[in-house]
Parts: sequence; C-alpha cells; structure tokens
Amino acid sequence: MFRSSVAAFKAASTACTLAVALVLCAPADVMATQTNGASNSRQDRTVKEKSTLSGSYLASLIAVADHDTAAAAFYYRNLLVHDPRNNDLVERAFIAYLADGDIASASGLAERMLVRDPGNSLSQLVLGVRALGSKQYDKAKSLLNRGGRGRQADVTATLLYAWAQAGSGQFKQAIETVDRLKGEDSFAIIRDLNAGFMADLGGMNEEAERRYRAAYQADPRTMRIVDALGRFLARTGRTQEAAAIYDGLDKGMRRNPLLADSSKAVKSGLPVTRSIASVKTGAAEALYGLAMAGGRDGDETASLIYLRLALSLDSEHELAVVALCDIYERLKSPQEANKLYDTMPASTPFYRTAQLQKALNLEQMGEGDKAVALLETLARDNPKDYEVPSTLGTLYRSRKDFAKAAEAYDKAVAAASANGDEVSWSLYYFRGIANERIKQWPKAEKDFRQALALQPDQALVLNYLGYSWVDQGMNLDEAFDMLRKAVEQRPRDGYIVDSLGWAFYRLGRYEEALRFLERALELRASDPTINDHLGDIYWRVGRKIEAGFQWNHARDLKPEPDDLVEILKKIEHGLPDEVKPIIPPAAVKTGNGG
Repeated sequence: MFRSSVAAFKAASTACTLAVALVLCAPADVMATQTNGASNSRQDRTVKEKSTLSGSYLASLIAVADHDTAAAAFYYRNLLVHDPRNNDLVERAFIAYLADGDIASASGLAERMLVRDPGNSLSQLVLGVRALGSKQYDKAKSLLNRGGRGRQADVTATLLYAWAQAGSGQFKQAIETVDRLKGEDSFAIIRDLNAGFMADLGGMNEEAERRYRAAYQADPRTMRIVDALGRFLARTGRTQEAAAIYDGLDKGMRRNPLLADSSKAVKSGLPVTRSIASVKTGAAEALYGLAMAGGRDGDETASLIYLRLALSLDSEHELAVVALCDIYERLKSPQEANKLYDTMPASTPFYRTAQLQKALNLEQMGEGDKAVALLETLARDNPKDYEVPSTLGTLYRSRKDFAKAAEAYDKAVAAASANGDEVSWSLYYFRGIANERIKQWPKAEKDFRQALALQPDQALVLNYLGYSWVDQGMNLDEAFDMLRKAVEQRPRDGYIVDSLGWAFYRLGRYEEALRFLERALELRASDPTINDHLGDIYWRVGRKIEAGFQWNHARDLKPEPDDLVEILKKIEHGLPDEVKPIIPPAAVKTGNGG
C-alpha cells in the first residue's frame, strides 16, 4: 500500500497538463498565485487566504508537478476544508503532509485512513514511527507487525519493528528480527549495520564489532559504516586501529565533514560517542538508510517521506537534512533546501558545507548579492578554507564573469597550497576554463595539464584541452588522441562527441565530421553550438537547405551573443565559398577517424 499511496500522489501530476490548459479559467486567487511565481508560492500561507474548491484543486496539481511540497500541503489542506470526507483527497493530503514534514497532520489523517483501510501500510508506518518517538514500544510493534505489502514496505516494517523491540530492552530478539532480511546484497549491509547499532546500544560489544566489520567489508566507502566502525574501535580502546581506518580513506572521503571531525577527535584523544545514542536515533538512522536506497532507485517522493519521518524522530540528524536538501535541489526547489540549511546549528560539521550550498542556491534564486555577501563572510571567518573561494569562483563562472572567477580560483589554489592540502583536478580544470575564456591561454594550458597530471583519464579535461589545441591548430596528434580517449570514455556525452566531430571539420574531413556531429545532435538536440556546427558541415557537403534549418534552430536555442551574430550572418549569406580547411589534413595523423 505504501507504493500505491505514493503512486497515487505522483499520478496527480499527470493531470497537470489539463490544469495548465484550464488555469486561464481559474479563479482570480489562483491566477495571482501562479503569476507571482514559484518563490511566492513557497511563502508562508494561512488558511485565511480565500480559495475556492476548483482553484485549490488546480493549484494543488501544479504544486505536485512542481515538487513544491509546501504549496501542495497548503492547497490539499484547503481542499479538505471544502470536502473533508473525500477519501481520494485525504490520501493525497496525507502524502503531501508527509513530504512537507507535517508529521502531526499526517498522523491525524493516518488514523482516519486506518479506519477505512486497516491494511494501509504507510498509515501503519507513520503511526508506528510516532509510537516509537513517544516510547510506546508495544503499540509500535503492534502497528509495524501487521506486515507490509511489497519489498520496501516489508523491509521498513521489519527494521522499525526490530527497533521497537530494542526499545523494550529485547536487543537479542531485535537482532534476530533484523536477520530475517534476506536476498539482495543491499539487505545484508542494512541488516549488519542496524544489528551492529542495536548490539552496540545493548552493550553486546562482541556482536557489535562482528556486525560493524561485516558491513565495512561489504561496503568500505559508505560514510556511516566507516564512522560506525571507527567510533566503536576508538571507544573500546583501539585508537590506533580507528585512526588507521580514517587515514585509509581516499582523499574525497577524508574531506567529508563527518569523517574529518571523527578522525580529528580520535587522533586528539577526545571522547568519542556512539554513532547511535538511543532507540529513537537508531530508528531514524534506519529510515535515513532506506531513503538513501530509495534515492538510488530514483524515487524522490518515497525518499522525501522516509527522511521527513527520520527527522521527526531525530531533528538533529544532519545527514538526513543534507540528503533532504539534495533532493530539493535536484527537484529545482532551492528555496525549500535553504529553509532546511537554515536549521543547521553552527556547531555541526556540515554547517560550512550547508552555507556554501546555500550561497549557490541563492544565486540560482536570483539573489546574487546575498550569495556573494554570504561567501565573503565565510571567507573572512575561514581565511584558510579553500572551498569558500572555490565556491565563489563557481558562482562567478555561472554568471560568465570569468575574470572574477579566475581571481577566486587563484585564491582557492593559494589557500589549499598554504594549508598543505592537495589541490583537486577539478579546481585546476575550472580555473583553466576561466583563464581560457579571458584569453589567458598559457595559464589555461598549464592548468589543464596540471589537472591531467592528477587525473590522466579525466574526459572533461581531455576534451577541453584537445578541442582548444585543435581550434588553435597546435599539438594536433596529441589533441586527437585526447579527443578520441574522451569519446571512448563518455560515448553518450553530446558535447564531447561534438568536439571530435568539430576537430575533423577543422581538418576539412567533412564526411568524418558529419558522422560525429549527427551523433552529437542525437545526444544533445537542444544545444545551440552543436546545431550550429552541424549546419556548417551540411553547408560544406552541399546540403544547404538542411544547413539553413540547423542554423535557424541554433538561433532559436538562445546561443551566446557573439555566436548569435555569426549565426545570423550564416542564415542570411551562408558560408564563404572558400572551402580550404583551416588546418591542412596533412598536418596531423588521425588514422581512420574512429
């Protein structure tokens, strides 16, 4: 029933096409809401705002389609005022409340739904979580033991039932319950990690260590597993082994705020707490883990609900907040993400990361001045933190202010070098792009080469440097080798396929160029540059009507201003009759072009 309930809510968005068609006939209050834009729709609302039944219904459909959980919850609440006995509205409002984090209202509707449908597993889950949070463990077990329908509902009910058993002091029985999870490899990891948490909390150190090590052996790159084992070893007197686990992480994981904080505490001899401090936080962790598994399957609505339920049990679960923000950002709802970032206390290891992402969200929301001000404040407070100027560089690069971007990246590289931190390949790559765009090619080339020294097979760098060399008619053999390698690694990246095709065009090898450019267009049909390039090739091979079509399409796709000028010239006059290649074909050994 969990999946079917969520599916019913998501299906509401399919009616959005009709809603958009009808919105011109909607009441004035709905029209005002829509024309004021998404940012207004996410402001705090009160029921005092007048809304008709049809208006709220149309607005709710649009809110669901836009993944605007706050607006969806608001409008479904209005709909229930108009029609409180409508079972379909009750179920949709229930899901909307859950996704928006209004667990109290969702619980009220869950009680109503169970009267009508005693087997509704999502209602049982919500009420079971509420009972867990209030330490009503027998009630939680009764609700969660009714069984779910479907794989995920069953896994969820099993884990939370086990945590309710742990709450009753039945740690051995709880572990036996968790061990019922069989089948997929992911179940084994979830099983061992949760069993480890339960054994640890129940003082069963030997069993806790066995489970933590089993989870770690199966997945040594999951942050929570690494930290659970590291903390356990440190707490049980094996500080050196714990430190070795943190030191053995790759560079990317060592920069993770949680792992970096734990590693520092272990090496400094500071007290280290359990990963899970109580039954409530253990159940919250189980829900967080399930949300992450659901997110990998692309089910954002289910992940939202699990994360909201996790936070209802443990409001300070930083990873759940970060994961929830990430979902909102992927759903193009930066306002909702920033509301959550603002709940993070400055003492949390993730605070700085949250503030950096908040700045990028502010820029996306059109509040660029606030974004820059926030980053400048962070830079003053953390002058040695290279990620702050790096983020500022990313912000300026998104604005195409490449001079300021290059300056910010310079500061980032200097700060990282001064701290003894290894500069990432991506930082050199992005600074190289900024330098290339402000026509500082020697600096750009040096950055690209440095990026490749760190990541020799990085397709993005190979593509950018190879394309730039071909464009300038230099290092052509090496350039073509780079472009071919990039295409081999990312054959479905339209931009990279375009680069190799355009390189053949520059050589005057139009038939080979055509093959790659048509493929690039299949992969990235809405890119103005690829359409423009394909138009040029069509012209050169005598397909002038098709060339005109591609140039017109490129024009309509909003190219860069300088490119637009050239495209308009080609639409009016075509290309010059001179077909001599810009780079003589004999200048490079390109093999068979493939």
